[in-house]
Amino acid sequence: MPRMIVSIDGVVIRELQVTKDRTSLGRRPYNDLVIDNLAVSGEHAVLQMSGNQFYLEDLSSTNGTFVNGRAVKKHLMQDNDVVEIGRYKIKYANDGMPEDQDRTLVATPGSAERRAMAAAANAPARSGAAAIKVLSGAAAGREVALVKVVTTIGKPGVAVAAITRRSQGYVIAHVEGEIRPVLNGTAVGADPLLLASGDRLELAGTRMQFVQE
Repeated sequence: MPRMIVSIDGVVIRELQVTKDRTSLGRRPYNDLVIDNLAVSGEHAVLQMSGNQFYLEDLSSTNGTFVNGRAVKKHLMQDNDVVEIGRYKIKYANDGMPEDQDRTLVATPGSAERRAMAAAANAPARSGAAAIKVLSGAAAGREVALVKVVTTIGKPGVAVAAITRRSQGYVIAHVEGEIRPVLNGTAVGADPLLLASGDRLELAGTRMQFVQE
C-alpha cells in the first residue's frame, strides 16, 4: 500500500500508511491525515481508491490543492507525486521502499545545510535506544521513547520541532511556530542539529533532555 510523507520546509514531520479505500486530508481532527494549519481547509482533499489506482480529489478547498506544482481538481496519483497544500508538501510513495531520510530531511540544501549534513555524516554511528525525558511542567519525569523515524514535539501553530533518526544519530529541526526550540541554551536556526546524549532542550517553556544508550 502507498504512503503519504508530510514535510514542511524540507523537514519530514509525519508519515501515513494508506490502508483505506478513502483517506481524507484536512484541518479538522476527524480527518485521516490532519494538517493543523489555517491555510488548510477543514475538509481539504480526499485520496480515493478506484480499482487498483488512487485518485486525489480537491474538496472545493479555499486555497486549492496542487500536485507537482499544478492546481488539480482530480488527479490520478503516481509514485513520487508531490501534493502541495499551503506550505506543506505530501509525497505519495508507492514503491514499497522505506523513505530515505537523508534525502528528504533538507530539501534543496544550501551551504549551511550541507555543513549540517556533513557534520552528521562525520559523527560516529549511534544505534542505541533514545528517548526524550521531560524535566518540567505537568508531565515532568515522563519519558517519550523515540521509536519512530520522525517524532514531533510541541503544539501545532505555536511551536513544533521534529526529531529525526538518521544512520549517524538523531537530529532536531524547527518545523513551525514563532517559538524555536532551544538546544543547550542556543535557539535552533535553519539548520538541523545533531543531538548527543545529555543535551538539554527547551520548547515553549517546557524543558527536556535527550538521552541515548
